[in-house]
Amino acid sequence: MAFFSTILAKLGIGSDSAADAPTPAAAPADTGAVAPVSPEPVALVDVVAQLEQRAAANPQKLNWRTSIVDLLKLLDIDSSFAARKELATELGCPADLMGDSAKMNVWLHKTVLARIAANGGNVPQDLLD
Repeated sequence: MAFFSTILAKLGIGSDSAADAPTPAAAPADTGAVAPVSPEPVALVDVVAQLEQRAAANPQKLNWRTSIVDLLKLLDIDSSFAARKELATELGCPADLMGDSAKMNVWLHKTVLARIAANGGNVPQDLLD
């Protein structure tokens, strides 16, 4: 997922944070009791705050909340039709939507936000519906 990985990297979401996570310590053997090991919570990236900050600093009026083109522009990623088609293919866009750029864009926007959320981005539910 090269294209989508670029999106995650621009938002500060990625495998680097997993590598930095501390490993849980084992319970001391001499106590006889085994303490339950709780997994460390994954730090959520505040995607909305990042994108709103980028939008405020951008001279163009970009609406990343509804437009995949604007979302990609805010992340300084190629937003051309060819690039969006490549991303849609990478994310498994249904073939019947690929022929209609408007439908593909709507699907792509929702899917990108959902995948960002699935990878540790804090995306509000109203943007995922």
